[in-house]
Amino acid sequence: MGKKPPTRGDHLRAAIAQESARLMAEHGIRDFGVAKRKAADRFGVTDGPMLPRNIEIEAALVSYQRLFGQGQHDQNLERLRRAAIKAMKLLAQFEPRLVGPVLTGTATQHSDIQLHLFSDSPEAVYISLMDRQAPYEVIERRVKMQADRQIAVPGLRLELAEETVEALVFPRDGIRQAPISPVDGKPMRRASLDEVWELVGATSLDTIRIT
Repeated sequence: MGKKPPTRGDHLRAAIAQESARLMAEHGIRDFGVAKRKAADRFGVTDGPMLPRNIEIEAALVSYQRLFGQGQHDQNLERLRRAAIKAMKLLAQFEPRLVGPVLTGTATQHSDIQLHLFSDSPEAVYISLMDRQAPYEVIERRVKMQADRQIAVPGLRLELAEETVEALVFPRDGIRQAPISPVDGKPMRRASLDEVWELVGATSLDTIRIT
């Protein structure tokens, strides 16, 4: 049997995914759900089954970034990854891992750098930053550890290398279990400092100095 041709519903679903991707790329919307609802409103869609999954929106975002300003996107992504390296070196004692769009390559010019840190005492992270005279803001985020379980995770936000870094502090044994990705429902991909350096093609960990 041949492949079933796309239906009107399939085309509408794809159009909503593409509009969601455009909103995320151009307007700085970071939440898939928010972008999806705004896009659906534009098309007058209220039926849940007609809405694209987050993974479809992410694929549309990748296509959008390739189609519009690939060179600029690549430069922006490298700048964010290099800033992430500075943040990871600053917080090296807490085994930082890069997560989110800066790692996966779908970051826009509005994206924050997202890190996971590991310490049984979040205060130890705060004290370390105070000792380095690095201003920060304490935050808390809810993350999904299992399909039916969310937990509140302490963290911080700081400005470094003209970029915003958001770092969540998990217990030390949390390095063995990553939260569930809001994109595909699988454990989030995490990258160590060495792995991020490989992504930017750097050759020396001393190239970038903390300022």
